[in-house]
Parts: sequence; C-alpha cells; structure tokens
Amino acid sequence: MDVRKAERSRSMKEDHQKLENVDLSGLSLDSLPNSPLNLAIICTLDLSNNNLENIPESLTARLLNVVTLDVHSNQLKSLPNSIGCLSKLKILNVSGNLIESLPKSIENCRSLEELNANFNKLKRLPDTIGFELLNLKKLSVNSNKLTFLPSSISHLTSLRILDARLNCLGFLPEGMENLINLEILNVSQNFQYLDTLPYSIGLLYSLLELDISYNQITTLPESIGCLKNLKKLSVDGNPLVSPPMDIVKRGLVVVKEYLMEKMNHSPKGQVKKKRSWLGKLVRHKTFSGHMAASTENQEEIRDKFIMDHYQSIDGLTSPRHMGMFSPRRLFSPRSSCNR
Repeated sequence: MDVRKAERSRSMKEDHQKLENVDLSGLSLDSLPNSPLNLAIICTLDLSNNNLENIPESLTARLLNVVTLDVHSNQLKSLPNSIGCLSKLKILNVSGNLIESLPKSIENCRSLEELNANFNKLKRLPDTIGFELLNLKKLSVNSNKLTFLPSSISHLTSLRILDARLNCLGFLPEGMENLINLEILNVSQNFQYLDTLPYSIGLLYSLLELDISYNQITTLPESIGCLKNLKKLSVDGNPLVSPPMDIVKRGLVVVKEYLMEKMNHSPKGQVKKKRSWLGKLVRHKTFSGHMAASTENQEEIRDKFIMDHYQSIDGLTSPRHMGMFSPRRLFSPRSSCNR
C-alpha cells in the first residue's frame, strides 16, 4: 500500500511538472494557430495584446488545467460559453476589449480568485454571479457602462477588493454590509449618477480604503464614523454638505468625530431608526464605544454611545484606489435592482 501511494504521489508530481506556460502575447494574431500541443497540459495561457475577435469554444473547452488566462487588449466582443469548463481557473484578465456582457457560464469557474474586466463595454454583470464565485477575492470592472451591481454581489464571501469606478452606477446594492472581509472599495467617478451611500456601509469593519470621489454625494452616512479600521477616505469632487468641507479638510479623524457626534445627537424622530443600526454596529464589533453614564431614562441611555478612541490617520487621499469584500447576509434580503 505504501509503495502504491508513493508511486501515485510521484506520478502526480510528474504530471504537475509537465504543465506548460504558453505565451502568445503581442504577436498581432487575428486568429489562433492550429497547434499540436495538448491543450490539457497548459497551466498559463497569455493571448494578450493581439487582434483576436473571438476565442473558439473548442479551445477553452480543452483547457482543463489552465489556472491563468490572459486575453487583455484584444478585439473580443464576447467570451465563449465554454469558459465555464475551466474549473481550475484562478485568474482571468479580459480587460481592454469590447465585451458587453459576461456569459452566465462564468459562474461555473468556482476556483476563480481574480476577475479583471476593466475597459470594456459591460452594461451589466450576470445577476447571480455572487452565488457561485465564492472564492473571488478581487473584482475589477472599472471603466465600463454598468448602471448597477447585482444584489448577489453580497454573497462574494471572499471578496477583498471591489473596483467599480468610472461607470454609471446610480446606487449600491442591498446587502453590502455582508461584505465583512472587504478592504478596498472604489466607486469613484460615477459622476452625476451616484448620489447616496447606504447607511449599512458602517458595518464593513474590515474596510481600509474607501474612494467615493467625483460623484454627487451630499451627505456621508453617519455610520462611516464607526469604521475604526478605515485609513483612507477620498471624497474630493462631491457637493458635500454633511460633513462640511471645512471639516473634510481637517482629515479623516475629524470627519469620523463629526459623524459620531452627529449620530449621538440624532433628532428624536430618527432615534428608533438609528437604535437598530447602533445595535448591529455594536454586535458586529464595528462600533467602538460605550454607553454614556447619566441619570436619564434607559431608553435615552441606549442611544448615547461615546467613542473610546480614534485611530490616528494621515488625512485624506486623492482618488486612486479600488475596492471591496464579502460574507453572509445578516438581514432580510431586498431587491436592489428595482429602483
């Protein structure tokens, strides 16, 4: 038995060593040449910087062991449906093409960790993309024509970076508070379209960088003051009223203090609404505070949270980063596409 296991292990190592990295980039190819090479032994295939208008269905269907597929900077208008056969694919780069939609079959690429679809003509993402790609860590869809992100995005439980800048986003989907691993979120430069942020953004307790610059946002959600791990906040180019620009210019720490103070002194009409959010913020360890001691009645005490401390951060940055992350739904799902 031990001999058989050793032989099998040796055989697997030999097969792994046989996997090939094939580089056909920058050859001005209009079509792919016929090759005697067994496509099943290809681990990395680079077809970038050519003039390819399509990728044959038969080709992707036979790339059984491909881990990285790079077809950026071509003339592709679509991806083959057979891309769903790439069960081992981890990195897919289709940026710099003419793609208007991704095939639904891409959801079958369950090993996918990085998807780069920047600089295309995407008008929408597959509605159920987040239900299957649970290993996705980085989603880059900047410089497209997206008007919304599907609500299933909230199920991308490994997502760390979401870059959706330079689109036509009018709102962010319900359930984004579930992206508990999200570190970088960039929804900048949606210009006249994006004018609000969800209050639940304060539950993104892993968030390090938030870029919402060059939109039409007038008010930052008070819950942003609870993001104790946030190190960079870019808000340039927005018609901000709250917090006012003189507060913004004083840096992130002051902005968070302002938002926390505003949360603590919400008008009575907003108390009930805010109380439920404060409870969630505390429960999920996003809000770092304690209850103010006083002789007021218990209901009022519950709403008087005071920040214990603030992390020192060097001001604001200019827009440049990407971003975001994911976990399980914490609240009742509502449709984000019907607006």
